[in-house]
Amino acid sequence: MACPKPRCSRFTTTSRTHPQSLGVITDDPFLTETDKTQKRKLSQKRKTQPYREIFEFFIEDFKTYKPLLSSIKNAYEVMLAHQREKIRALEPLKAKLVTMNEDCNERILAMRAEERSEISMLKKEKMNLLKIIDKKNEEKISLQSEVTKLRKTLAEEYLRYLSERDARKILIADLNELRYQREDMSLAQSPGIWGEDPMKLTVALKMTRQDLTRTQMELNTMKANFGDVVPRRDFEMQEKTNKDLQEQLDSLRDDYREVCKEHDMLLQLHMSTLKERDQYHSELQEIQRTSTPRPDWSKCEDVVAGGPDRWQMLAEGKNSDQLVDVLLEEIGVGLLQEKDFFPGLGYEESIPPFLRFEGVVENKKPTKKDVINLLKDAWKERLAEEQKEKFQDFFLNFLERRFGPADTMAWAYTIFENIKLFRSNEVMSQFYAVLMGKWNESVYIKQKETVTQLLKEMTNVDSQNEGLLTMEQLSTVLKSTFPLKKEEKIQELMEAGGWHPNSSNADLLDYRSLFLEDEEGQSRPFVQQLWEQYLDEKDDYLKELKQELGLELREKVTLPKVREALMTIDPKLDKQTLNSYLSQAFQLPVTELPEEPEEKTENIIIQLQTVLERLQMADVRRMGPREQEPVPLSPWQQVPE
Repeated sequence: MACPKPRCSRFTTTSRTHPQSLGVITDDPFLTETDKTQKRKLSQKRKTQPYREIFEFFIEDFKTYKPLLSSIKNAYEVMLAHQREKIRALEPLKAKLVTMNEDCNERILAMRAEERSEISMLKKEKMNLLKIIDKKNEEKISLQSEVTKLRKTLAEEYLRYLSERDARKILIADLNELRYQREDMSLAQSPGIWGEDPMKLTVALKMTRQDLTRTQMELNTMKANFGDVVPRRDFEMQEKTNKDLQEQLDSLRDDYREVCKEHDMLLQLHMSTLKERDQYHSELQEIQRTSTPRPDWSKCEDVVAGGPDRWQMLAEGKNSDQLVDVLLEEIGVGLLQEKDFFPGLGYEESIPPFLRFEGVVENKKPTKKDVINLLKDAWKERLAEEQKEKFQDFFLNFLERRFGPADTMAWAYTIFENIKLFRSNEVMSQFYAVLMGKWNESVYIKQKETVTQLLKEMTNVDSQNEGLLTMEQLSTVLKSTFPLKKEEKIQELMEAGGWHPNSSNADLLDYRSLFLEDEEGQSRPFVQQLWEQYLDEKDDYLKELKQELGLELREKVTLPKVREALMTIDPKLDKQTLNSYLSQAFQLPVTELPEEPEEKTENIIIQLQTVLERLQMADVRRMGPREQEPVPLSPWQQVPE
């Protein structure tokens, strides 16, 4: 249904409306706030009246939407009525708010006026106080100057009175001296002196008075000339003090020159260090540029027998050099298993006794575990016997007793090839080093005794025999067993045993597990760390010996010098141990060593490098701490006498 077109002619108008009829409020200065509000309401009502009438015309013309438009109009009317009521209710509150605003403004103005007056009074008071302070400061300055003058005057008067007192004492002493002389002269005269002529006595008295006057004048002249002279005692004391200060000054000047020299040397050292650092840095960059890339060890996973899992187990915790050894061992195992025979090396003197054979011998192809068990049995038998024969002869006899004369050489070659191949295995590498003479067997025996003694000490501390120790007990046992080890070495052993910085001293440790071995004879990290520390300590000991001798490796050294150097770096060294070291170094029996240092030792000369290599083979360790030499004081630390 189409809406009828509205007739707009009804409410279109062209007449001009007066401003007041449209609700425009003109400003009237004589109207109150309430009148203005009433007038504003009336103007608002007049403004909405045309819209109301227009809306009623719409309602009348649009019959279809009349109910809807009527409801809209009624809703607006109700809302407007509600708003009027609310405005009417708020009118008193607005008036009250205006009144309160005016009161507050008046109070604020009053407070500001009061504050301004108070501030002006305080400023005046401040100015007065500043003037008083300036006046007091001036009085203080004048009083200080007056006090200074009075002190100066007092000092002058004191000196004057002091001089007068000294002069008076000197005069009294002179008068007493003259009186004593006069009395002495009168006593020394004969009784007949009283009979002399009075004129003569008068002349003598006159002459005496002239002498007294002349003496008094000389005394005054001396006082005037020597009044400011310092006594000799004070002069000598000041002269001595001046001499001491001059000596101290000379000493300090010498110290300063030494410090300047040291400073210049340090600057030169610093510059040379900077040059070396730059050189090393450039060399490092050149090496990094030209060096080959690190190998990708993960490629070995598919080559090594056992796959990635076994390679991960073999490569765990090893560096590149050790990984090369492991890889060579894996390659060597395959090649060794492929060999059925070994060629004999002959009967030459350079061939070890257990390998002297002509022809070919069978490869017995034992497993790695079988070789390790065989070596352990050999060590047990070696430790049980008296050790009279050489280790190579013992090894040959051991194999003959174990496998019979027919298979002795076959097993000797088989075991030799295996221990030569498996350098990363602890049991095999140690046995190979002793067998080939790189170590004395005393090195292995002493290490085993040390481990056994340490386990015994831990067992003694474990009173409950539970196999557990606290970290504090472990530290105590290590320090008592190894009193010469430094604190950081003890710390390394504890960390290898399972101690961590976050661990508390009350944490329990299964100490027996530290000494266990796996099926291949490998020790736990604790025992390995103990062995590595022993090797490091031996190297440090021999370096200290070389430094004490002060010779190059190719230079020759005599036995007395080595004896003296050993006693210097290790004063606690007993005679038996010292002789064993010298016997090993110079390859002499202990019985042939000279008892006295000067006794027939001129012809016992050997190269220093040989001495150190022979001592490296033996069980060499420190017996006690080196005596600390007094550290000389720097020039500026020396206290003058």
